[in-house]
Amino acid sequence: MGWGGPWDIATIMTIRMTTPDAPVLLSLVQWLSPAFPTGAFAYSHGLEQAVAMGEITEAEGFAHWLTAILEHGTGWNDAVLLALVLRPGADLTALNQTARALAGSAERLRETMDQGAAFAMARGQMGQADAVAEALPVAVGRAARALGLPTQTVIALYLHAFASNLTSAAVRFVPLGQAAGQKVLAAQHGRIAALAERAAGASLDDLGSGVFRAELHAMAHETLDVRIFKT
Repeated sequence: MGWGGPWDIATIMTIRMTTPDAPVLLSLVQWLSPAFPTGAFAYSHGLEQAVAMGEITEAEGFAHWLTAILEHGTGWNDAVLLALVLRPGADLTALNQTARALAGSAERLRETMDQGAAFAMARGQMGQADAVAEALPVAVGRAARALGLPTQTVIALYLHAFASNLTSAAVRFVPLGQAAGQKVLAAQHGRIAALAERAAGASLDDLGSGVFRAELHAMAHETLDVRIFKT
């Protein structure tokens, strides 16, 4: 196709100006990938307890659980925290304290703090001087500030990585077939995009969790006799 018609030079330049530079975007993708050493694979976010109690036995049950976590639990709170961290002049120390306060149990706190510390350590070993051990969404947001990516992009990729890790845990422990797990994850794409857009304009007043059963599962998991996951 030539430069004329609907794909004229002005359109091409507009696309180039609004599309994130690939190497920059790939930095974020690397930080959120399973290969990055945060140890995310070791955390089930209470899913192990729900499975052990017989509450999640197939794909549909897991899909409902994952949706609730994303829309009304840690997924939403982390998305809002990321948005706030990415704003100019953000008080990252205060936001880190807020993230800690939002953890509803010892395991929830351990999950976000341990992964955030591992994230910062890995970036520090890569020569990133701004790496600070703090709650995971704050640590990721701190790192992403220098990338200059759209807030919605950062949030969407973060939430997708979060959902992907929980899907991997479900495939291993429910257990779900690989195809069933991927179908559940794919069905979340529209929801993740909508949450990212909504969270990008959110404020501190929009923080809050309503998944009380999941929080109770996280508490009960602390004394589960046989555990595969840390949370």
